[in-house]
Parts: sequence; structure tokens; C-alpha cells
Amino acid sequence: QVQLVESGGGLVQAGGSLRLSCAASGRTFSTYTMVWFRQAPGKEREFVAAITWSGGITNYAGSVRGRFTISRDNAKNTVYLQMNSLKPEDTAVYYCAAGGGVLVTTTSPSRYDYWGQGTQVTVSS
Repeated sequence: QVQLVESGGGLVQAGGSLRLSCAASGRTFSTYTMVWFRQAPGKEREFVAAITWSGGITNYAGSVRGRFTISRDNAKNTVYLQMNSLKPEDTAVYYCAAGGGVLVTTTSPSRYDYWGQGTQVTVSS
């Protein structure tokens, strides 16, 4: 069992930066693939970035590649999403999720077992 709590969301101007954190509880955190999704009003939940249990392999959606960086610290049971050069279209609720035995290329929300409650990111133009 893994419990996830996101933080770090907020209001930022276009071009600015935010760092989201996802704190996990559970002894097996280090064995899970971790992922960030986002969901804007009226839209489906969208894959953003994923990282393997070791942190050695990452995967990004094309819309955020080069601007966002996912990382993890297994000693702190935390995964991060550094978001730079933010755009108004990045506005959404951001969720972290954990998946056991999931490839980092898996972008379907249904494949991830545990979810946080989400944190709002709003980018003003």
C-alpha cells in the first residue's frame, strides 16, 4: 500500500517555474514507477512524465519535454516535478501516481495503482 500527497502547486505567470513534490508513505515506494499526470477542466487526464524505480530512466510527454524534469529521492520517499518556462496551457490539477511493475513508457492512467489528491497549477498569461 502506498499513500501519496502532492504539494507545491500555485499561481505563476507565464514563463515562471514551480516545483511539485509528491511524498509517499509505504515501505515499497522505491520499487514503484512514479508518474505525474494532469487534468484540465473538461479534459481527460493527461500523462506528463514518468520515472523508473531507480531514477535511471525517464519519459516525458512531448508537450513538456525540455521544460519539465521528473526526479525522485528514494531515501526521502519523494518524487519531484520541476516545471520551467510554464505556459497558460499547463494550467491543470497535477496528480502523482505509483505503479508496480509498470514500464516508464506506460501513459494510461488505468495502469497506475495509487494516486494522490492532486495539486492545482495555474499559469496566467
